[in-house]
Amino acid sequence: MNPRRQKRLMAVSAIVLIVGGAIGLMLYALTQNIDLFYTPSEIIQGKDGKIPQVGQRLRIGGMVVPGTVKRDQQTLAVSFDLVDTGPTVTVSYQGILPDLFREGQGIVATGVLTKNNHIKAHEVLAKHDEEYMPPELAEKMKGIKHVKPDQASYGKPGAGE
Repeated sequence: MNPRRQKRLMAVSAIVLIVGGAIGLMLYALTQNIDLFYTPSEIIQGKDGKIPQVGQRLRIGGMVVPGTVKRDQQTLAVSFDLVDTGPTVTVSYQGILPDLFREGQGIVATGVLTKNNHIKAHEVLAKHDEEYMPPELAEKMKGIKHVKPDQASYGKPGAGE
């Protein structure tokens, strides 16, 4: 092989190795920032044969169980139970909850699994449209009654004050 071809081959090989290394590092960084989505049943019973580990970051979606919301009067700490069609999981959160948060409402929380049935959330999102639900979550939530907000108070003078 002549020296000119050998230099080209070395340059192309170096570029391929650098690009491959950069892609590998990006994929490795993304796997550490990924939050897997679970329902309460999947946290307790496992998803595809794997039970999430304590300390794992995850997202959980389900319905807030009526009567389980407990608020601390001195702080912004709140805890509540989530359910889909099986067991319940307790979520604790420190902060201001979304305006649409209420018992019987579907929510998605992002946080860390601290026990096998307890999540310490750092973000809570309330679903604003009870008609839409991702197909995989809708399939798992069949049979759970969604509590709609009181329609009688909307549109009346003095409501919401």
